[in-house]
Amino acid sequence: MDDLMLKSGHRAKIKTDAVNLFYGSFQALKNVTMDIEECAITAIIGPSGCGKSSLLRLFNRMNDPIPGVRVEGKILLDDTSIYDKSMDVVALKKRVGMVFQKPNPFPMSVYDNMAFGPRHHGVKQKSSLDEIVEKYLSQVALWDEIKDKLKGPAFDLSPGQQQRLCIARALAVEPEVLLMDESCSALDPESTMQVEGLMEELAQKYTIIIVTHSMEQAARVSHMTAFMMMDEDRAGTLVEYAPTEQIFANPRDKRTEDYITGRFG
Repeated sequence: MDDLMLKSGHRAKIKTDAVNLFYGSFQALKNVTMDIEECAITAIIGPSGCGKSSLLRLFNRMNDPIPGVRVEGKILLDDTSIYDKSMDVVALKKRVGMVFQKPNPFPMSVYDNMAFGPRHHGVKQKSSLDEIVEKYLSQVALWDEIKDKLKGPAFDLSPGQQQRLCIARALAVEPEVLLMDESCSALDPESTMQVEGLMEELAQKYTIIIVTHSMEQAARVSHMTAFMMMDEDRAGTLVEYAPTEQIFANPRDKRTEDYITGRFG
């Protein structure tokens, strides 16, 4: 993928080169090559089962524990191969955070949710933890809403607040990349708009990659869009990857146009 494809002239944060993913004998992804722009939002769209989430999970090696999983090709983070044997997977997961489809706060207090990652990575001093908790809850516009509920269970928050808490928790270990797997699909419209606004703010500092079934969301928030679909062998392939404006206004591939206009998928 030519670096010129990157819309705002930023460098590529993640590069994939001819990536194939296998679960046992089943090929889930075939020959995926793309450059993902630093400090921008990249949306991955396409019909169910085309490998969007499988691709997203490759970027922080979340597929590793699955029996029979095999990855071919290269995935580079800042030009370092993340599937190299020398890669420290714990360090990788700190650099590449994940927010899931449904809010998944830990069964503990709001404060302990936020302090969990920093503690795991060696921050022990209470004053430092207090600073981190306030900083990242403020960053997701939650601090004023819940600063009096820090000792209460995270499950007591509304679903929209829980999802913003999960984003703040991911940010608390200071990642460089944030993966978001349909992170708004369980939320009401108001919470969705809050999270989308948050994504746009965060993209000034973080590289964000979202998987979404919502065409409207991809069009609203992303800078680059990747359209995937299954080939005849049911392997996920990258059909088209371009600035979002181009994908929605002037796609080069008829299959992209057919999907976006609702003719299939």
